[in-house]
Amino acid sequence: SRAGLLLQEKTSLLPTCFCSIFHLPPQDTQGPEAYLYSKTLAAMDSMLQSLVCSAGTFGVLELQNILQLLLPFTNSQTAVVQERALARIARLANFITTYALLQVCPCFARATVAGHQCSKTHQFVMLGKLVGHLTLCCTCDDKRTRHEAAEALHHLHIFVVQQLSRRSWLPNKEQLQHQEGWQVRQPWQCPQTSHALKLFWMFMKYLQPADRVDIILIAIKSFRGLNTYSITVASHMVDILVVDTVFQLRQVLNIVWDIYRNLPSIKAVVALKSLDSALLLLTDKHPSEVVASLLQCSPTCTRVAVAMWKMMFSEPQAAKKVLQELLRMLMNQSLRKTSTSTKDSPRILSLAATRTISEILLQPTCLQEVHSIFPQLFLALLFQVSFTTELMVQEVQIFWKHQQDLLTPIRSAVQSVRVLLCTMGFESQVLAIEAQGGWDALLSTQTHLMGVRIVASEMMKTSRPLRSTIFCHLAELLSVEDPTWEMVAMVFLIEMLDCANLSEHLDRALEIFPMYLQSQCVGMRCLVLRGILRLTERPDMASKTLVLLPYVMEQLQGADSDTGAVALPVLSNMLRLLEGKASSLTALALAGKLRPFFDDESETVRELSIHLFQNTLELVVGAEKKKMKKEVCDILLPLLFHLHDQDKSVAKASQAALCSTGRFLKWGQLAQLAETAQAWRICECLLARNRSKAKDYLHQNQFYLQSPQEPLRQEAVRFI
Repeated sequence: SRAGLLLQEKTSLLPTCFCSIFHLPPQDTQGPEAYLYSKTLAAMDSMLQSLVCSAGTFGVLELQNILQLLLPFTNSQTAVVQERALARIARLANFITTYALLQVCPCFARATVAGHQCSKTHQFVMLGKLVGHLTLCCTCDDKRTRHEAAEALHHLHIFVVQQLSRRSWLPNKEQLQHQEGWQVRQPWQCPQTSHALKLFWMFMKYLQPADRVDIILIAIKSFRGLNTYSITVASHMVDILVVDTVFQLRQVLNIVWDIYRNLPSIKAVVALKSLDSALLLLTDKHPSEVVASLLQCSPTCTRVAVAMWKMMFSEPQAAKKVLQELLRMLMNQSLRKTSTSTKDSPRILSLAATRTISEILLQPTCLQEVHSIFPQLFLALLFQVSFTTELMVQEVQIFWKHQQDLLTPIRSAVQSVRVLLCTMGFESQVLAIEAQGGWDALLSTQTHLMGVRIVASEMMKTSRPLRSTIFCHLAELLSVEDPTWEMVAMVFLIEMLDCANLSEHLDRALEIFPMYLQSQCVGMRCLVLRGILRLTERPDMASKTLVLLPYVMEQLQGADSDTGAVALPVLSNMLRLLEGKASSLTALALAGKLRPFFDDESETVRELSIHLFQNTLELVVGAEKKKMKKEVCDILLPLLFHLHDQDKSVAKASQAALCSTGRFLKWGQLAQLAETAQAWRICECLLARNRSKAKDYLHQNQFYLQSPQEPLRQEAVRFI
């Protein structure tokens, strides 16, 4: 760190020095001023060489610091400034090859084994930048500038060969220099463009992926220039480098970013064709990286981004890969991967993908590929709507700052669903959903699931093959729990259970329901139970639902009113489907679980549980009857008190249940008194029949002394 600071201090005045000398007006080739100026430049060369020499083991760093300061001057619009800067680079490159002072790790010019590490002081990271800048300078109109650039490339090539030959990687370095470097000395023998490309090819085998990215970025920036030679060479460089290079994510991002930033300023046809070709090649080899990069560049899909997306969709194979990646982005907004500090958060990228799809769907080139994945894309966008309703404020702000049309993220997601349906020919469904308020319902967290139900019910009016595909895809997604979209997927699937022509696929629902009956997601258990209830009412599926009976009975343990209101009808339907011994055993097991529901706060649950208990009495036979009698005796007093329930339906259900218990116990007096609802007489009858139960009755009675219903509290006091 100290050495680095010292190097910075030593070179801190160089930019000012370069600027002062390079921008001096050009002098005559003869005379005292020309002589003085040549001496000044020679002194500068000597100073730069001294800086490199005096740096010792940090010579490589110092050399790169100086080159980094010189390179901007090679882009000057003034020919004399450009030529002077290139001359300094050429002299400095000649110096380091002549005196062979520097020891550089050969990893800068050849592939290394995995795990290779070398000191920063031995790394030469500027090969790509130098080759890119110097090659383009070989196409300048000024002859002296071209010559200096070619000289610099010649010495740079010798430097590369020297460093590699020291590690016995290249034998006979002199022969290689003679064969590959002689053309550099005679640039006038061939046109500027072909000469520059020949020089460029000399370095191709030494360029690593990072160097190639540097050259591509330099070439893309040069596309904005007016020099025809430079643009032609730059386009060839891009075409060559993109073909066989395997880039990393960050490198792809840098290339895509530079295309995005510079595209509006590029007018040359050859440059635009080169960028189009590069984008297609990158998309073919690195679809995930390209899609993620462009989404980061433009989350709201600006005009420039649309042009880039259109190019990627111009080829069917590329379009297919891009759509698959966008689909993957949409499904990758898991709540476990939140990140509001970076634009590459999966949640932000999925939001950007949603907006992008609504734009690219308007392009006719992608319709065929969209059609092939429509069910998956439709569901992914619908899940995205649900996800967007739960965005945090920070995430909305990240997206919002890119907005130009004030379309909120949630409205953008809903709009994408509508555009997709219209594009695929489902305009009638779109209008029907709108007429029912479905689109508006999707926009609110409170009404979102209702909107999903409306959308699902309308999509059930599409063709049978499409419905089957959607159902199977939903079942596949739900086979793995994901809290981000599982509720929406389950709501949609439940709505599909009424389709008459899905019988061959409904077994998939029976396979996934047990997992979701254990879910901790609020409302999920009730939702699944409603789905099971629908299946128990279908003649073709009712008997198959019995495999779920143990899971449904588990739901009674500690169930709330909402769960009980659905579980009890399900169990009632399932009981009617059972036969023989199974029916008797299930009725016995169920009877013991129903007692807590008699006092539920919901009138519906109280009534359902009492009716279900009455049904169990009719199903118990044989050896189970003796065990059932104990359950019946423990439930007599609660039934008696609920004869006074404020809800008339509950009171009537209790009366019917008491009559059934009397007949089950073969206790005619109880059945007779229950038919006439003589509650007080029934109390006396209970105590008279079995005095030993008095203590148990008093214990049960304690609960009703605290009942929220006043009539039940009064009966509890009278019973005491």
